Amino acid sequence: MPDTTASLAERVADVRSRIARASRGQENGAVELLAVVKTRTAQEVLAVAALVDSIGDNRVQEAERRGARPDCPCRMIGHLQSNKVKKAAALFDSIDSIDSTALALALNSAVTSPPMPVLIEVNTSGEASKTGVTPEAFPQLLDCVLACGHLRLDGLMTIGPNSDERSVRAAFALLRRTAEDARQRSGLPLPVLSMGMSGDFEWAVMEGSTRTRIGTAIFGPRTYHNV
Repeated sequence: MPDTTASLAERVADVRSRIARASRGQENGAVELLAVVKTRTAQEVLAVAALVDSIGDNRVQEAERRGARPDCPCRMIGHLQSNKVKKAAALFDSIDSIDSTALALALNSAVTSPPMPVLIEVNTSGEASKTGVTPEAFPQLLDCVLACGHLRLDGLMTIGPNSDERSVRAAFALLRRTAEDARQRSGLPLPVLSMGMSGDFEWAVMEGSTRTRIGTAIFGPRTYHNV
């Protein structure tokens, strides 16, 4: 758990330091720090936006109610329902949680030029509680997204299992291998591997993460209030 007496800037600096230590000797370049702002107030979001590389929302309605637009990339990282794609396309700079052909097609219809950056979410843990396309169904979704002229595929995303280091790292390694196969299949660089949250981001970085999604380690325990 983070030191809740530390300032927001101190906690962000601590996370960045831990990312740097975990990435030592790796060839994955800079790792993007995305702040997960679920349940956070507009004031908290604006404050953290000045310290991180991007922010991520889990719910369209929270981003919509919050109103204030941070001066950094805003990403949709939670499960997106097809009936909210028009709002999401207007609110976010990228959708990092494409998990079905139905969602990809709906978003493609809602987006106008230029193409919207997206990530395909893959369920690498096999847990029924996790969202994401299965590795077996991934090639079909990949082909669908590649055929969507209004979407630009930048990479893949996954959520690690609530388990031991070996199992968590195995899930992250599976995403890395899936991305390697997708690069061969598509001919695209697919530079983004979004994996790692507050409890496992160091393992994710060791396995090649280029975008970590951090909430509790930055903000402390989650609060619940209207935003």
